[in-house]
Amino acid sequence: MIFVTGGTGLLGSHLLFQLTNSDVQIKAIYREEEKIKTVEKIFSFYDPINFKNRLKKIKWVHCDILDIISLEEELKSCKTVYHCAALVSFYRKDFYQLMKINREGTANIVNACLNNNISKICYVSSTAAIGSNDDIVTEETKWKQSPSTSGYSISKYSAEKEVWRGVEEGLNAVIVNPCLLIGAGNWKESSMTIFKTIDDGLKFYTSGSNAFVDARDVAEIMEKLMNSDINNERFLCIGENSSFINMLSIVAQKLNKKAPSIKVSKFLMKLSWLISGIVSKMIGKKPVITKETANSAFSNTIYDASKVKNTLNFQFKSLEESISNAVQGRIE
Repeated sequence: MIFVTGGTGLLGSHLLFQLTNSDVQIKAIYREEEKIKTVEKIFSFYDPINFKNRLKKIKWVHCDILDIISLEEELKSCKTVYHCAALVSFYRKDFYQLMKINREGTANIVNACLNNNISKICYVSSTAAIGSNDDIVTEETKWKQSPSTSGYSISKYSAEKEVWRGVEEGLNAVIVNPCLLIGAGNWKESSMTIFKTIDDGLKFYTSGSNAFVDARDVAEIMEKLMNSDINNERFLCIGENSSFINMLSIVAQKLNKKAPSIKVSKFLMKLSWLISGIVSKMIGKKPVITKETANSAFSNTIYDASKVKNTLNFQFKSLEESISNAVQGRIE
Protein backbone atom coordinates (compact mmCIF):
# COMPACT_ATOMS: atom_id res chain seq x y z
CA MET A 1 0.00 0.00 0.00
CA ILE A 2 1.15 3.55 -0.78
CA PHE A 3 0.97 6.21 1.94
CA VAL A 4 0.39 9.84 0.89
CA THR A 5 0.47 12.98 3.02
CA GLY A 6 -0.91 16.28 1.74
CA GLY A 7 -3.19 14.50 -0.72
CA THR A 8 -5.81 17.25 -0.60
CA GLY A 9 -3.37 19.91 -1.81
CA LEU A 10 -2.68 21.02 -5.38
CA LEU A 11 0.25 18.66 -5.95
CA GLY A 12 -1.11 15.93 -3.69
CA SER A 13 -4.38 15.68 -5.60
CA HIS A 14 -2.51 15.43 -8.91
CA LEU A 15 -0.23 12.79 -7.41
CA LEU A 16 -3.22 10.74 -6.29
CA PHE A 17 -4.67 10.92 -9.79
CA GLN A 18 -1.31 9.87 -11.27
CA LEU A 19 -1.03 6.93 -8.88
CA THR A 20 -4.54 5.70 -9.70
CA ASN A 21 -3.44 5.10 -13.29
CA SER A 22 -2.12 1.82 -11.89
CA ASP A 23 -3.81 -0.95 -9.97
CA VAL A 24 -2.64 0.15 -6.54
CA GLN A 25 -4.09 0.71 -3.10
CA ILE A 26 -3.49 4.12 -1.53
CA LYS A 27 -3.87 5.41 1.99
CA ALA A 28 -4.12 9.20 2.03
CA ILE A 29 -4.33 11.26 5.19
CA TYR A 30 -6.40 14.43 5.56
CA ARG A 31 -7.20 17.05 8.17
CA GLU A 32 -10.22 18.81 6.63
CA GLU A 33 -12.89 16.55 5.15
CA GLU A 34 -14.25 19.37 2.98
CA LYS A 35 -11.03 19.36 0.92
CA ILE A 36 -11.59 15.76 -0.15
CA LYS A 37 -14.47 17.06 -2.26
CA THR A 38 -11.97 19.24 -4.18
CA VAL A 39 -9.89 16.14 -4.92
CA GLU A 40 -13.00 14.39 -6.23
CA LYS A 41 -13.75 17.34 -8.52
CA ILE A 42 -10.18 17.30 -9.85
CA PHE A 43 -10.52 13.58 -10.59
CA SER A 44 -13.81 14.27 -12.35
CA PHE A 45 -12.18 17.00 -14.46
CA TYR A 46 -9.37 14.75 -15.67
CA ASP A 47 -11.40 11.55 -16.02
CA PRO A 48 -15.16 12.28 -16.08
CA ILE A 49 -16.06 8.72 -17.06
CA ASN A 50 -13.96 6.63 -14.69
CA PHE A 51 -13.19 8.97 -11.78
CA LYS A 52 -15.38 7.10 -9.28
CA ASN A 53 -13.48 3.87 -9.85
CA ARG A 54 -10.23 5.74 -9.38
CA LEU A 55 -11.43 7.19 -6.08
CA LYS A 56 -12.22 3.70 -4.79
CA LYS A 57 -8.49 2.98 -4.78
CA ILE A 58 -7.97 5.63 -2.08
CA LYS A 59 -8.57 5.02 1.60
CA TRP A 60 -8.88 8.37 3.36
CA VAL A 61 -7.64 8.49 6.96
CA HIS A 62 -7.97 11.41 9.35
CA CYS A 63 -4.45 11.96 10.63
CA ASP A 64 -1.97 14.74 11.39
CA ILE A 65 1.75 14.54 10.64
CA LEU A 66 2.36 16.03 14.10
CA ASP A 67 0.58 13.06 15.69
CA ILE A 68 3.44 10.57 15.98
CA ILE A 69 1.39 7.72 17.46
CA SER A 70 -1.25 7.85 14.71
CA LEU A 71 1.43 8.06 12.00
CA GLU A 72 3.19 4.98 13.32
CA GLU A 73 -0.08 3.07 13.33
CA GLU A 74 -1.20 4.11 9.86
CA LEU A 75 2.16 3.30 8.28
CA LYS A 76 2.21 -0.31 9.50
CA SER A 77 0.41 -1.62 6.42
CA CYS A 78 2.32 0.53 3.91
CA LYS A 79 5.38 -0.03 1.75
CA THR A 80 6.20 3.37 0.23
CA VAL A 81 5.53 6.98 1.24
CA TYR A 82 4.94 10.22 -0.65
CA HIS A 83 5.28 13.16 1.72
CA CYS A 84 3.58 16.24 0.19
CA ALA A 85 2.10 17.87 3.29
CA ALA A 86 3.50 21.31 4.12
CA LEU A 87 2.62 24.81 5.21
CA VAL A 88 3.37 27.64 2.79
CA SER A 89 3.50 31.11 4.32
CA PHE A 90 5.69 34.20 3.99
CA TYR A 91 4.23 35.88 7.06
CA ARG A 92 6.95 36.24 9.71
CA LYS A 93 4.64 35.46 12.61
CA ASP A 94 4.03 32.02 11.07
CA PHE A 95 7.69 31.01 11.45
CA TYR A 96 7.11 28.80 14.49
CA GLN A 97 4.22 27.03 12.76
CA LEU A 98 6.29 26.63 9.57
CA MET A 99 9.07 24.92 11.51
CA LYS A 100 6.57 22.85 13.42
CA ILE A 101 4.75 21.49 10.37
CA ASN A 102 7.51 21.46 7.76
CA ARG A 103 10.54 20.44 9.80
CA GLU A 104 9.08 18.60 12.79
CA GLY A 105 6.32 17.03 10.69
CA THR A 106 8.89 15.73 8.21
CA ALA A 107 11.03 14.42 11.08
CA ASN A 108 7.99 12.51 12.33
CA ILE A 109 7.39 11.02 8.88
CA VAL A 110 11.06 10.02 8.56
CA ASN A 111 11.08 8.39 12.01
CA ALA A 112 7.84 6.54 11.31
CA CYS A 113 9.29 5.28 8.00
CA LEU A 114 12.41 4.01 9.74
CA ASN A 115 10.41 2.33 12.49
CA ASN A 116 8.10 0.63 9.98
CA ASN A 117 10.82 -0.43 7.51
CA ILE A 118 9.33 1.63 4.68
CA SER A 119 11.17 0.72 1.48
CA LYS A 120 11.30 4.24 0.01
CA ILE A 121 10.03 7.78 0.52
CA CYS A 122 9.57 10.66 -1.90
CA TYR A 123 9.75 14.02 -0.18
CA VAL A 124 8.33 17.14 -1.81
CA SER A 125 10.69 19.98 -1.04
CA SER A 126 10.86 23.28 -2.92
CA THR A 127 13.15 25.52 -4.93
CA ALA A 128 13.11 27.59 -1.72
CA ALA A 129 15.33 24.91 -0.15
CA ILE A 130 17.98 25.32 -2.86
CA GLY A 131 20.45 28.18 -2.98
CA SER A 132 19.81 31.10 -5.33
CA ASN A 133 23.28 32.64 -5.27
CA ASP A 134 24.37 31.25 -8.66
CA ASP A 135 23.44 32.73 -12.05
CA ILE A 136 21.86 29.39 -12.96
CA VAL A 137 20.62 27.28 -10.06
CA THR A 138 21.07 23.50 -10.06
CA GLU A 139 20.69 20.79 -7.43
CA GLU A 140 24.31 21.47 -6.41
CA THR A 141 23.84 25.17 -5.66
CA LYS A 142 24.59 25.71 -1.97
CA TRP A 143 21.85 27.08 0.24
CA LYS A 144 22.92 30.12 2.25
CA GLN A 145 20.84 31.88 4.86
CA SER A 146 20.78 35.68 4.79
CA PRO A 147 18.68 38.44 6.39
CA SER A 148 16.34 38.26 3.38
CA THR A 149 15.81 34.47 3.59
CA SER A 150 12.15 33.69 4.23
CA GLY A 151 10.94 31.59 7.11
CA TYR A 152 9.38 29.24 4.58
CA SER A 153 12.76 28.72 2.92
CA ILE A 154 14.40 27.97 6.27
CA SER A 155 11.67 25.49 7.18
CA LYS A 156 11.89 23.58 3.88
CA TYR A 157 15.69 23.46 4.01
CA SER A 158 15.45 22.18 7.60
CA ALA A 159 12.91 19.57 6.51
CA GLU A 160 15.26 18.36 3.77
CA LYS A 161 17.96 17.88 6.39
CA GLU A 162 15.60 15.59 8.28
CA VAL A 163 15.22 13.46 5.14
CA TRP A 164 19.00 13.31 4.68
CA ARG A 165 19.30 12.33 8.34
CA GLY A 166 16.90 9.48 7.61
CA VAL A 167 19.09 8.45 4.68
CA GLU A 168 22.09 8.28 7.02
CA GLU A 169 20.03 5.95 9.21
CA GLY A 170 19.20 3.61 6.32
CA LEU A 171 16.15 5.11 4.62
CA ASN A 172 15.91 5.13 0.81
CA ALA A 173 14.69 8.52 -0.36
CA VAL A 174 14.27 10.80 -3.35
CA ILE A 175 13.57 14.52 -3.09
CA VAL A 176 11.83 16.70 -5.65
CA ASN A 177 12.20 20.48 -5.61
CA PRO A 178 9.34 21.98 -7.64
CA CYS A 179 8.95 25.68 -8.38
CA LEU A 180 5.58 27.49 -8.55
CA LEU A 181 2.93 24.88 -9.31
CA ILE A 182 0.18 25.26 -11.88
CA GLY A 183 -2.74 22.87 -12.16
CA ALA A 184 -6.46 22.25 -12.00
CA GLY A 185 -7.87 23.17 -8.61
CA ASN A 186 -9.22 25.80 -6.28
CA TRP A 187 -8.08 29.30 -7.24
CA LYS A 188 -8.37 30.48 -3.64
CA GLU A 189 -5.51 28.25 -2.50
CA SER A 190 -1.74 28.00 -2.89
CA SER A 191 -0.02 29.33 -6.02
CA MET A 192 -3.31 29.31 -7.95
CA THR A 193 -4.46 32.49 -6.19
CA ILE A 194 -2.66 34.49 -8.88
CA PHE A 195 -5.18 33.18 -11.43
CA LYS A 196 -8.05 34.58 -9.36
CA THR A 197 -6.21 37.89 -8.94
CA ILE A 198 -5.86 38.22 -12.70
CA ASP A 199 -9.48 37.19 -13.22
CA ASP A 200 -10.52 39.93 -10.79
CA GLY A 201 -8.50 42.48 -12.79
CA LEU A 202 -4.79 42.81 -11.99
CA LYS A 203 -3.25 46.03 -13.31
CA PHE A 204 0.27 45.88 -11.90
CA TYR A 205 3.39 43.80 -12.60
CA THR A 206 7.04 43.77 -11.53
CA SER A 207 10.31 43.22 -13.38
CA GLY A 208 10.99 39.88 -11.69
CA SER A 209 10.73 36.32 -12.95
CA ASN A 210 10.31 32.83 -11.59
CA ALA A 211 10.02 29.21 -12.65
CA PHE A 212 6.69 27.47 -13.18
CA VAL A 213 5.79 23.80 -13.49
CA ASP A 214 2.71 21.73 -14.25
CA ALA A 215 1.49 19.74 -11.24
CA ARG A 216 0.86 16.80 -13.59
CA ASP A 217 4.54 16.76 -14.54
CA VAL A 218 5.75 16.80 -10.94
CA ALA A 219 3.36 13.97 -10.02
CA GLU A 220 4.59 11.87 -12.94
CA ILE A 221 8.23 12.53 -12.04
CA MET A 222 7.58 11.50 -8.44
CA GLU A 223 6.06 8.20 -9.47
CA LYS A 224 8.85 7.49 -11.96
CA LEU A 225 11.52 8.18 -9.36
CA MET A 226 9.81 5.96 -6.80
CA ASN A 227 9.51 3.11 -9.29
CA SER A 228 13.19 3.40 -10.26
CA ASP A 229 16.41 2.23 -8.63
CA ILE A 230 17.34 5.86 -7.95
CA ASN A 231 17.90 6.59 -4.27
CA ASN A 232 19.17 9.43 -2.13
CA GLU A 233 19.12 12.16 -4.77
CA ARG A 234 17.26 15.43 -5.26
CA PHE A 235 15.75 16.75 -8.49
CA LEU A 236 14.67 20.24 -9.51
CA CYS A 237 11.28 20.15 -11.23
CA ILE A 238 11.15 23.19 -13.52
CA GLY A 239 8.77 23.45 -16.44
CA GLU A 240 9.73 26.89 -17.69
CA ASN A 241 11.57 29.97 -16.46
CA SER A 242 9.49 33.04 -17.28
CA SER A 243 9.17 36.71 -16.47
CA PHE A 244 6.13 37.53 -14.38
CA ILE A 245 4.72 39.78 -17.09
CA ASN A 246 4.92 36.97 -19.65
CA MET A 247 3.22 34.50 -17.33
CA LEU A 248 0.55 37.00 -16.28
CA SER A 249 -0.12 37.99 -19.89
CA ILE A 250 -0.70 34.37 -20.92
CA VAL A 251 -3.13 33.85 -18.03
CA ALA A 252 -4.95 37.08 -18.89
CA GLN A 253 -5.24 36.01 -22.52
CA LYS A 254 -6.69 32.62 -21.58
CA LEU A 255 -9.21 34.37 -19.31
CA ASN A 256 -10.05 37.04 -21.88
CA LYS A 257 -8.90 39.71 -19.46
CA LYS A 258 -6.63 42.71 -19.90
CA ALA A 259 -2.99 41.96 -19.14
CA PRO A 260 -1.30 43.97 -16.36
CA SER A 261 0.11 47.17 -17.84
CA ILE A 262 1.53 49.22 -14.96
CA LYS A 263 5.10 48.41 -13.99
CA VAL A 264 5.77 48.71 -10.26
CA SER A 265 9.11 50.09 -9.04
CA LYS A 266 11.06 48.63 -6.12
CA PHE A 267 10.41 51.80 -4.14
CA LEU A 268 6.66 51.55 -4.61
CA MET A 269 6.71 47.84 -3.72
CA LYS A 270 8.67 48.56 -0.53
CA LEU A 271 6.19 51.28 0.37
CA SER A 272 3.33 48.85 -0.28
CA TRP A 273 4.63 46.16 2.06
CA LEU A 274 5.33 48.73 4.76
CA ILE A 275 1.77 50.06 4.51
CA SER A 276 0.41 46.51 4.30
CA GLY A 277 2.24 45.64 7.53
CA ILE A 278 0.82 48.66 9.36
CA VAL A 279 -2.72 47.99 8.16
CA SER A 280 -2.47 44.30 9.10
CA LYS A 281 -1.54 45.20 12.67
CA MET A 282 -4.45 47.63 12.87
CA ILE A 283 -7.07 45.16 11.65
CA GLY A 284 -5.49 42.00 13.05
CA LYS A 285 -5.13 40.19 9.72
CA LYS A 286 -2.15 38.89 7.79
CA PRO A 287 -0.59 41.43 5.40
CA VAL A 288 -1.34 41.09 1.70
CA ILE A 289 2.29 41.90 0.86
CA THR A 290 5.28 40.92 3.02
CA LYS A 291 8.93 41.87 2.80
CA GLU A 292 9.71 38.40 1.45
CA THR A 293 7.07 38.45 -1.30
CA ALA A 294 8.10 42.00 -2.23
CA ASN A 295 11.72 40.90 -2.64
CA SER A 296 10.78 37.83 -4.68
CA ALA A 297 8.74 40.01 -7.05
CA PHE A 298 12.02 41.48 -8.33
CA SER A 299 14.15 38.33 -8.22
CA ASN A 300 15.34 36.87 -11.52
CA THR A 301 16.69 33.46 -10.55
CA ILE A 302 17.04 30.91 -13.36
CA TYR A 303 16.59 27.22 -12.49
CA ASP A 304 18.02 24.31 -14.48
CA ALA A 305 16.03 21.05 -14.70
CA SER A 306 18.59 19.22 -16.85
CA LYS A 307 19.21 16.55 -14.24
CA VAL A 308 15.66 15.19 -14.12
CA LYS A 309 15.23 15.63 -17.88
CA ASN A 310 18.32 13.55 -18.61
CA THR A 311 17.81 11.00 -15.84
CA LEU A 312 14.22 10.17 -16.76
CA ASN A 313 14.28 11.31 -20.39
CA PHE A 314 11.46 13.63 -19.36
CA GLN A 315 9.84 16.44 -21.33
CA PHE A 316 7.94 19.13 -19.40
CA LYS A 317 4.71 20.67 -20.62
CA SER A 318 4.93 24.24 -21.89
CA LEU A 319 3.85 27.13 -19.69
CA GLU A 320 1.01 27.96 -22.07
CA GLU A 321 -0.30 24.38 -22.00
CA SER A 322 -0.14 24.31 -18.20
CA ILE A 323 -2.01 27.61 -17.92
CA SER A 324 -4.70 26.46 -20.38
CA ASN A 325 -5.24 23.30 -18.33
CA ALA A 326 -5.47 25.29 -15.09
CA VAL A 327 -8.01 27.71 -16.59
CA GLN A 328 -10.18 24.84 -17.85
CA GLY A 329 -9.86 23.00 -14.53
CA ARG A 330 -10.95 25.80 -12.22
CA ILE A 331 -12.79 24.40 -9.22
CA GLU A 332 -14.93 26.51 -6.91
